[in-house]
Formats: sequence, structure tokens, C-alpha cells
Amino acid sequence: MKFFWIWEENKIKELDKNLEDEKNKDIWQITLDILETDLEIIILAPIAGISLEKIDISFNNGVLTISWKRKKPSIFDKNHTIRNSECFWWKFMRNIILPENLDFDTIEATMENNLLIINIKKLQFNSNNIKINKVEEE
Repeated sequence: MKFFWIWEENKIKELDKNLEDEKNKDIWQITLDILETDLEIIILAPIAGISLEKIDISFNNGVLTISWKRKKPSIFDKNHTIRNSECFWWKFMRNIILPENLDFDTIEATMENNLLIINIKKLQFNSNNIKINKVEEE
């Protein structure tokens, strides 16, 4: 299992154990793109052959997890000779470590033409200029 966007050293140690636990499981990874604007993070994952209700998106301790299981269609149960097999029909999972400057209450997921789109707004902080007063020496 791959982890992306690791900013903090302590999170690497924390996730190393999870990585070891997942090594022996039969889980495939989804491909995804992560885009960043001034206002948000956008995660794009092409997902085909699965209904939206079967996709699980969860967030825990700064890690966003996308997972689902895609089963082989019933046509595979018939007596066919498989000439080419490139599709994956197993469990998929992807963990993304997110930075702390995001508003995790605003995570939104939509599906458009088999493309899962996850938007997470960035926290907006007001910047104030602080005037430095010069102390006059006597």
C-alpha cells in the first residue's frame, strides 16, 4: 500500500505498522491525481465498473481512505475462453495522508463519467500586518 503527502515524520512511523499489516492482503491500488489550488485540494480517481453506493470514502487521523470491491461480472461464470485479461476484479484501496491546513468538515465527493472527484477546502486564515513600534531611548 502506498501513502502520499507525508509531511510529518511522526505520521510516517504511525503508518509504517499499517503498511506492514497490509503487505500480505490481496488489495489493489487505485490510480489517482491530486491537484492543489489556492482554495482547495482536489483528488481525482477514475473508477469504472462499480456503483457509487459501493465506494467507501472515510477520513481518520489525517488519512483519507478510498476503497471498494469490484466483482467479476456474471459473464465470467459462463464457459468462455479468456483471450486477454487486463481488468482487476478484487478489492481496491488507497490511503492519502492529508496536510493539516484543510477544512475536513468540507470534504465533498462526486462521481462524473466514472471519475470520482473529492474536494477538500483549505482553511483560510486572515493575515494581519503587525506594526513594530520603535522605542525611543532616552
